[in-house]
Amino acid sequence: MPQLQHPVLVIGGSGVVGAQAAAMIRRLHPGLPVTIAGRDLAKARAVADRLGVQALPADLSKPDLGLPAEARFSAVIVFVKDDWSNALRFAQRHGIPHLSVSSGAFEIGIEAARFIHAPQAAPVVLASQWLAGAALFPTLEYAKAFRSVDSIHIGVLLDEQDMGGQAALADYERITQAGSAALTVKDGRFTWIAGEEAAARYRSVDGVELPATAYGPLDVLSLANATGAKNIRFDLAFDVSASRRRGEPFSTESVIALDGVLQSGERGRRRHTVVHPQGQAPLTALGVALATERALGIVGGEALKPGLYFPDGIIDPAYYIARMKEFGAVFTEGQGQ
Repeated sequence: MPQLQHPVLVIGGSGVVGAQAAAMIRRLHPGLPVTIAGRDLAKARAVADRLGVQALPADLSKPDLGLPAEARFSAVIVFVKDDWSNALRFAQRHGIPHLSVSSGAFEIGIEAARFIHAPQAAPVVLASQWLAGAALFPTLEYAKAFRSVDSIHIGVLLDEQDMGGQAALADYERITQAGSAALTVKDGRFTWIAGEEAAARYRSVDGVELPATAYGPLDVLSLANATGAKNIRFDLAFDVSASRRRGEPFSTESVIALDGVLQSGERGRRRHTVVHPQGQAPLTALGVALATERALGIVGGEALKPGLYFPDGIIDPAYYIARMKEFGAVFTEGQGQ
């Protein structure tokens, strides 16, 4: 592990998911310093005190983020929507990795434009895939069973009680309302769908069917480029999880279906499920922690050079899945259904 003297700056680290991500980073790498930053210093300090780290006030509307001029960091992670793109500019000025988790597919042009104007400044990791990769990486791993993939259909369930904090709710409302059309791949063409075409049914892990709608996270872009599948669709159900129907606490679910030509040469369909019994926050926190350790060169290779990255371009799916299982995700692998 490289010796990193400066802390990772976690903006929005006092929120539900941000706090868990900071804790996950500390759990995986106890020697890596962390700073919790946010508008509410008291909330940031409460989280920081539990983790034994530093807290600072931060204001994304300010070019210097309202941070002390002498403060130095090894990376910037942003858990809230940065409408000013000041956190990315800050990371570029200091030549440190920037990781964001709040952008919809229709919004990444803002971050891409900042990178294009300063391509040698810093590594920029776009980690706004569903739960920071919790459906993407299993799908990529399962796709290895196929010689060619024709279609990918991912259905995910977010329990009604599992939205998280205000930042997560704001992201959900913005992405589903401002970006009312969802990105899909249909017959090899990138297509934005809405209305009746976006309506869907999600079959939960216990067989119960629920209403769902097409959703267009960055997963669609990653999967299209990685697999060449001619049809890719991602549906989201915001409803009651199977565990809660059993009278247990909420969980989060992903159902992954792939069709194509198997490595054996036969045509086949595979359906797999991934469940985390504690909901979406632990998986998102883990995904952020894994992207951070990779960006800093702690695991998986040298520290990232300046560039524009998706997590699936820098993290091995098998490693990601092993970590998911280690931290509570339950995988069920099935044949065609």
